[in-house]
Amino acid sequence: MFEARHTMEAPTTASADNGTSGDGSGGWFTPRKQPAEDAPQSAPPSEPAPEAAAPQPSAEPSSPETLPADLRVPTQRSTPAAQPQEPAVQSGAQSASPDALLIRRSLAEVAPIADKVTSYFYALLFVRHPELRSLFPAAMDTQRDRLLKALLTAAEHIDNTEVLVAYLQNLGRGHRKYGTRAEHYPAVGECLIGALSKYASDIWDAETEAAWIRAYTTISQVMIDAAAADELRAPAWWYAEIVAHDLRTPDVAIVTVRPDQPYPFLAGQYTSLETPWWPRIWRHYSFASAPRSDGLLTFHVKAVPAGWVSNALVHRARPGDIIRLGPPAGSMTVDHTTDSGLLCLGGGTGIAPIKALVEDVAEHGERRTVEVFYGARTDHDLYDIDTMLRLQQSHPWLSVRAVIDQQAHLQLPDAIREYGPWNEFDAYLSGPPGMIRSGVDALRNIGIPSERIRHDSVEELVAIGD
Repeated sequence: MFEARHTMEAPTTASADNGTSGDGSGGWFTPRKQPAEDAPQSAPPSEPAPEAAAPQPSAEPSSPETLPADLRVPTQRSTPAAQPQEPAVQSGAQSASPDALLIRRSLAEVAPIADKVTSYFYALLFVRHPELRSLFPAAMDTQRDRLLKALLTAAEHIDNTEVLVAYLQNLGRGHRKYGTRAEHYPAVGECLIGALSKYASDIWDAETEAAWIRAYTTISQVMIDAAAADELRAPAWWYAEIVAHDLRTPDVAIVTVRPDQPYPFLAGQYTSLETPWWPRIWRHYSFASAPRSDGLLTFHVKAVPAGWVSNALVHRARPGDIIRLGPPAGSMTVDHTTDSGLLCLGGGTGIAPIKALVEDVAEHGERRTVEVFYGARTDHDLYDIDTMLRLQQSHPWLSVRAVIDQQAHLQLPDAIREYGPWNEFDAYLSGPPGMIRSGVDALRNIGIPSERIRHDSVEELVAIGD
């Protein structure tokens, strides 16, 4: 139901608590209007794994009517607004707001016992709202981990309107494929507050609760509005037939699919995939080409240990199989209003969106300098180097360099220091989370400002390729 993918993954389930946070009936977080019913029947992206027993709720919550009036929040609406509602938060450049300080303090308090918090959170949801259980995968361990990351990222960006709103709008659109509806959000809010108040009881007070209520109301309303607007112009998901399956290495496949209807996206973006073998389990993959005239979509998939979706796509999928696609997402796209050069770092299957960006520049007829660094552990892992070298031969403005760890004893982010200067370039990074982190640091250290470094957040990339 609630996705914990592409950074601040939104809270995913729930009801109420130990006496301070509502009765689970939808008082505080009730949407203003019911949206048109949607058809989706899927749920959140998490790899199946044995589910640990969740503690059962131990106390009956009080009614929302017992709360002081100033702790109640405005009701929510589900009809798309002309302009999506934005959080009443301050610029990230300013000092933290009082609400942000309270939220971060409570998150710091529960961080050492995160597993207990999330287990109790889901127990509340499934006990008080059993009808929502079918929206989730059978096993929930990975989902619990992602929920905590979502909350931590939300706290990190609570004062950054631009990041917060853009992310939440994308998340709201993406949640349509799980069957998430506006009326589900109240349950999530009640259980979120319930779990936090139980395990942060030493510091929990009326002000902290009010801060969380305001934050969650804003978060959920932005998501609801974005989903309602998206419902007017796009399906919740697309069916797609696999038309080609090219096994490049024993654990990497290039998979090409034909959607059942037009699928609009931009080079550099990604989507979520669900296979017929693991219903309700979605994973994210980048598009490996710019939009094509024939409408086909291509993905590079690496089978990872315990990756149910990735192993199915690499080792089991064949032409003729039908998968489902979620909506496109991601902001790692080319700005065609400038003529800045592009510095692109692609590690492993992270070369897929880099290739798409190169094709995008070529299709726009631009002669911007594009420098690609293709990183891999061994030369065997450079499974798409021939394609990249052919592109280099066709476009004199393109330069492709392979960086092989075992030969050069040099990590991909470090290799860029030997070239440059890069002060006139926009930087793009795609690959494993560790490479993204070190790459961002390396680019900043050589003078590229943060606003010219583009990547889909580390938190989002954690899910890509599972």
